[in-house]
Amino acid sequence: MKVSVIMPVYNERATIEEIIHRVLGVPLELELLVVDDASGDGTGEILRNLRDPRIQTYRHETNKGKGAAIRTAIPHATGDVIIIQDGDLEYDPGQFVLLIEPIERGVADVVYGSRFLGGSHRAHLFWHYVANRFLTFASNLLNNLKLSDMETCYKCFRRELLQSVRLRSNRFGFEPEVTAKLARMRARFYEIPISYYGRDFAEGKKIRWKDGLAALGAILRYRFFD
Repeated sequence: MKVSVIMPVYNERATIEEIIHRVLGVPLELELLVVDDASGDGTGEILRNLRDPRIQTYRHETNKGKGAAIRTAIPHATGDVIIIQDGDLEYDPGQFVLLIEPIERGVADVVYGSRFLGGSHRAHLFWHYVANRFLTFASNLLNNLKLSDMETCYKCFRRELLQSVRLRSNRFGFEPEVTAKLARMRARFYEIPISYYGRDFAEGKKIRWKDGLAALGAILRYRFFD
């Protein structure tokens, strides 16, 4: 299967070259769509110097958020599946093969990589963990799902399915929005355990408690009103 990897990026100068190197090193046919969400730390300059023909780069002139960056890239994807990949080193692209396997077998439309199903992970940020589990519970309750990690970055979709969904969220509301809308479409969800090498806020982690409140609002909005 051909894989389209969408990578939203904002101020990831310290990690962007390494994560791109890791993505392109995965033994799959793939294309990488990188969306620079108005970075101001030199990330854009690094992206402009990339010469691999598998890479497509796009840029927002103003910072719009992760969801907006993903929406920019989705229409340009040409693979059989789309995988979301952050621009840091928290997630291991070597697990792409595991993510696409249920879709390749024809048993899934969507595969989430769960940080809570037994893969190795950094044991830190307790309240971040609690917020993730609460938001996943709320999403499951309203969408009749049984996910363990709705907020995971690693989401893999059949391309034509994701391209058929009208998405609105600009920031981290992408996660609950796409989950709710695909659940309403009766998409077949699968989960696999993944490893997670989490960073803390001093290392550049961007999600904050306000994003958690916004995600809760998105769970309600996209289940009942959109």
